Amino acid sequence: MTLKRQRVSELLKETPGKEVLAKGWVRTKRGNKNIAFIALNDGSTINNIQIVCDFSNFTPDETFKDITTGSAIAVTGKLVESVGSGQKVEIQAEKIELYGTADPEKYPLQKKGHSMEFLREIAHLRPRTNTFGAVLRIRHAMAFAIHKYFNDRGFYYLHTPIITASDAEGAGAMFQVTTLNIDNPPRREDGKVDFSQDFFGRHTNLTVSGQLEGELGAMALGNIYTFGPTFRAENSNTPRHLAEFWMIEPEMAFVEIDENMDVAEDFIKYLVRYALDNCMDDLIFLNNMIDKGLIERLKSVVSTDFVRMTYTEAIDILVKSGAKFEYPVSWGVDLQSEHERYLVEQHFGKPVILTDYPKDIKAFYMKQNDDGKTVRGMDVLFPKIGEIIGGSQREESYDKLMARINELHMDMTNLWWYLDTRRFGSAPHSGFGLGFERLLLFVTGMSNIRDVIPFPRTPKSAEF
Repeated sequence: MTLKRQRVSELLKETPGKEVLAKGWVRTKRGNKNIAFIALNDGSTINNIQIVCDFSNFTPDETFKDITTGSAIAVTGKLVESVGSGQKVEIQAEKIELYGTADPEKYPLQKKGHSMEFLREIAHLRPRTNTFGAVLRIRHAMAFAIHKYFNDRGFYYLHTPIITASDAEGAGAMFQVTTLNIDNPPRREDGKVDFSQDFFGRHTNLTVSGQLEGELGAMALGNIYTFGPTFRAENSNTPRHLAEFWMIEPEMAFVEIDENMDVAEDFIKYLVRYALDNCMDDLIFLNNMIDKGLIERLKSVVSTDFVRMTYTEAIDILVKSGAKFEYPVSWGVDLQSEHERYLVEQHFGKPVILTDYPKDIKAFYMKQNDDGKTVRGMDVLFPKIGEIIGGSQREESYDKLMARINELHMDMTNLWWYLDTRRFGSAPHSGFGLGFERLLLFVTGMSNIRDVIPFPRTPKSAEF
């Protein structure tokens, strides 16, 4: 009978005494002329399984010199109780097949202790490290948890377009999509590029948000969510920005601002709780190696009620704090990360949801309050991150929406369909956006957003 391979995560839970087959990559090899100890990992867990190779069980022509860090092997042997500490079982090797070697003189991960900057230069290999293996497993778990949360609560997953003719509120510089000859594009009589001859017959870009199309889905299906890639062509090289990142954007019909905040708080607590319940081995590793306060911070978010207050109240706290901020604070300014983190980390010591922002610093589609100065926007602020969720109740009144559009002198030529949702069966509705990578920064304790996505896209960087 042919043995079926078992993943390392499964083998570490097995009862000793059976013949097993394991396949993976060598993390380390040590020993002497009589015995070798190989740490094997296949990516299924942060933990390795130890392979014990007693040379007396192998023929003289079998050599172990080519089995080095990074090589891929298959091991057949008996699962036995481990005599060492750290794991309950190990494999007494009876047969080893070498699939692929890794030249110790050339393999970049031969040694430990590489910097994050160096690992970004070898993004094709960095998933093999303990740190990035942990991050990517957590990334998968969070993606699964997002779908599970919304599915279990009756939301429908809506695929919004990646290529779009709208700029979704002017949320950032956009990447152009075209099939025209960029060296010699067709031009109109006024000298401007003639996009009518382009593939889509108009100027198109990669999306910066699925929200506007998401609202269309909510006006038909009730509750929807999007989860997909979004793009910003901003020349920003900070630890908080990517040119390609993923967004989760639920939109809910017949929901107003208070319920929107309820969903946002429940949603993010669910995700953090899911990580604590299902990713503890990886979280323990990251807590020990990257951020000593990680697990404590995750637990504190789950166990506390978020503070809810208005933007005006927050400004008052910041002005009276006496703290020296790089960016001065006054009513009407857009809060910076330093202001948000002061509220969360120093003043309250817990997450904060801010509401009722000045309309002049928020998007045109946010529902205006009766005071004529503020809108029903809401931002969820987290420790170490600042804003992690941004959302609002959307303006359902056609007349008020048009008045705001005209006030801002916006060109709505490409958004006639968005206005139609206010003409035909308009209703109160709300939604928010969660940046997936910002969530992962919080859950993993990593400090640079480029280290929580497999292949970061940033200015002058799209090699892998």
